[in-house]
Amino acid sequence: MSRPNDVKRVTVVGAGVAGLVTAMECAERGAEVEILERSQVLGAQACSWLAGGMLAPWCERESAEIEVERRGELALAWWPRHVRETVQRGTLVVAPARDGSEIARFARRTKAHVPVDGPGIATLEPDLAGRFQQGLFFPREAHLDPRRALEVLAGRLAALGVTIRFGTEAEPHALDADAVIDCRGFAARAELPDLRGVRGEAIVVHARGVTLSRPVRFLHPRFPLYIVPRADHRFMIGATMIESEHDGPPTVRSAMELMAAAFSLHPAFGEAEILELEAGLRPAFPDNLPRLTVTGRVLSLNGLFRHGFLLSPALAQQAADRILPARTAQQGVCA
Repeated sequence: MSRPNDVKRVTVVGAGVAGLVTAMECAERGAEVEILERSQVLGAQACSWLAGGMLAPWCERESAEIEVERRGELALAWWPRHVRETVQRGTLVVAPARDGSEIARFARRTKAHVPVDGPGIATLEPDLAGRFQQGLFFPREAHLDPRRALEVLAGRLAALGVTIRFGTEAEPHALDADAVIDCRGFAARAELPDLRGVRGEAIVVHARGVTLSRPVRFLHPRFPLYIVPRADHRFMIGATMIESEHDGPPTVRSAMELMAAAFSLHPAFGEAEILELEAGLRPAFPDNLPRLTVTGRVLSLNGLFRHGFLLSPALAQQAADRILPARTAQQGVCA
């Protein structure tokens, strides 16, 4: 690896969320950056295109290591600086009355929340009035539309002179640059033998009869799920986590489970129109934590699992710190 002051040209391989965020970190520090992407269009083969877009470091702690919480907090500042559409209205967690113990368990494993009763839930989400009597509210968490976020980042990178070369297969170790950052996700498995794919399935629906202003996590006893609001009464409902590297369409079982749980949250989801039914593979290491590894001029940033939008800012800054001096361009103002 060259000394930081020797690095002027950086090539990022992969234009998913990890690649775009890393390119932004490097470009804002004054590097000449290009991105190589095997797909023909933005998001075509990126699992981040199918993500929920929740910036929920404390909720994720329920099933993730403390490192996810600590690194994820950075995302709550990074994304609003770069994508003005980031919505910071917190996360609401609810459960059926008969499963109150699930709320208690979730509370024990997490922090930065306040308990809410039935009237409190109704104040936060009027459409859920009378349906739940206890829950948790995480006021500092946020969410965004992943597709819009990737498009905004691509536009901001173009304004900084960064080119994305679509339809370009690349072998990171063969590239001519001062530093190469490999953000290919599961496509890099040949170089990362302990990387695995974890299948996730999700549904996007148009539910005219439902209004939610923040992500809602429903601790359903059989099929826990989250519902993330998008524009115009569209909702992303997800997501399964299946230890399988099968990259085919969603299964009938998963679709039925997700839709049944959504109906339990609010019956109006039964009248929703299904806009998308998608599946993708999330790259993960055995401990489900991301890694930044260095081999010569190549840095590999991978294994973000289900936390791509949450953890990419922290990993991207760590990568940029390895190859570039401190920031020289002012960050923080959205165009």
